[in-house]
Amino acid sequence: MTTIGLYNTKTRRKEDFVPISPQDVRMYVCGPTVYDRAHLGNARPVIVFDVLYRLLRHVYGADHVTYVRNFTDVDDRINETAQKRKAAGAEGSLEELIADRAKETIDWYHQDMDALGALRPDHAPRATAFISQMIAMIEDLIAKGHAYAAEGHALFAVDSYKQYGALSGRSVDDMIAGARVEVAPYKRNPMDFVLWKPSPDDLPGWDSPWGRGRPGWHIECSAMAHELLGAAFDIHGGGNDLTFPHHENEIAQSTCAGHGFANVWLHNEMLQVEGKKMSKSLGNFFTVRDLLDQGVPGEVIRFVFLSTHYRKPMDWTEKKRQEAEKTLRKWYEQVAGTEESSLSDAVVTLVGDDLNTHGVLTECHRLSAAGDLKGLRGALGLLGLLDHGVPLWAKGSQVDLSMAEAALSAARAAAMQTKDFAEVDRIKTALLALGVEVQMSKEGVKLTAPAGFDPSELEGVL
Repeated sequence: MTTIGLYNTKTRRKEDFVPISPQDVRMYVCGPTVYDRAHLGNARPVIVFDVLYRLLRHVYGADHVTYVRNFTDVDDRINETAQKRKAAGAEGSLEELIADRAKETIDWYHQDMDALGALRPDHAPRATAFISQMIAMIEDLIAKGHAYAAEGHALFAVDSYKQYGALSGRSVDDMIAGARVEVAPYKRNPMDFVLWKPSPDDLPGWDSPWGRGRPGWHIECSAMAHELLGAAFDIHGGGNDLTFPHHENEIAQSTCAGHGFANVWLHNEMLQVEGKKMSKSLGNFFTVRDLLDQGVPGEVIRFVFLSTHYRKPMDWTEKKRQEAEKTLRKWYEQVAGTEESSLSDAVVTLVGDDLNTHGVLTECHRLSAAGDLKGLRGALGLLGLLDHGVPLWAKGSQVDLSMAEAALSAARAAAMQTKDFAEVDRIKTALLALGVEVQMSKEGVKLTAPAGFDPSELEGVL
């Protein structure tokens, strides 16, 4: 069986992955808060853990792997959006508008992640469906002395868990000194975090032993993971911005509740755009849907993400997008003629080496150059780049452009004699205006058509 090595944030080293049970491999990944479209950075953990999910299914069998990724559908930002709609005259109660907004955003999320080639998780729970489990866990923590009730709140007592900070490598004193924590008179310790908080009558709320309210963010994932994966499971993942406080708090409350929780913690690095942090103030903030609507294929977005190791910062650039599309067009054109595939041990070993997707893409270049189309198909399949065959956008590269290539070649040959390249420039400029990629070298002329290209457009060129 393939050995999988994963970098465990908890131990700060790469370890051989040994599941609790090879017949029941379980993974939980923190999903989005559904108040708006997923921005490009939100897609990185989706693609990273989709690759891991595919690898686990390949090694252990699809029926022996369970993947859970949640939706946080109770949040102040969701409430704010619904309140604005209500103020603008939208029909329905505020609670109905909040539910509608959450459903709308979840649907968007699924559509966008589907377009990136991500497999749907086995479970995609909504936090609001697990309120009773959250309340039960909080009651248990209070009974065991790890939490307390105060002024309609329930809070976790950080002092009660001596290993607090082990995941992120911070001491409690350092965290108090450097963190922006809510200072409230009902807190025994500034680092104590909310498990339950009051809700006013005009916002979503549930009855509890501490009054009408709603859960804190951290308890949601602990309760859902326990309910769907059990007290102990194999892998917990997410972006490294969640290491503290979210994952640190999850570990504290779950461990104190008597759960073993996750054995391996994986975190992906953040995303930049053209070398800068993505932000609205810099004008470089965009969503996955923005790119898709601009005509950037989902496979191209996925390719760019896979080009950088998940534990390194990823820089989205226009140059990388163009190079990715060019490379994928070439590979798709090559594999279009065969339906057979083979997945080599070398490719599986690369993915198993802490998700070395960049190494797999390098291997794809080698397979392409060697004409190993079955191997190329197999590698692309494991990376999630060929789930549904050659995509429509890439099929434009298969348009017969031989007449145009011959015309440009003839014009070029004549120009080499006369030194007058006006006709060459005219044809090349016209082709580029139609979106046709033009490559001229000493080997000859190669033209590549864009997706959906209509050959009749060449009539005015040749």
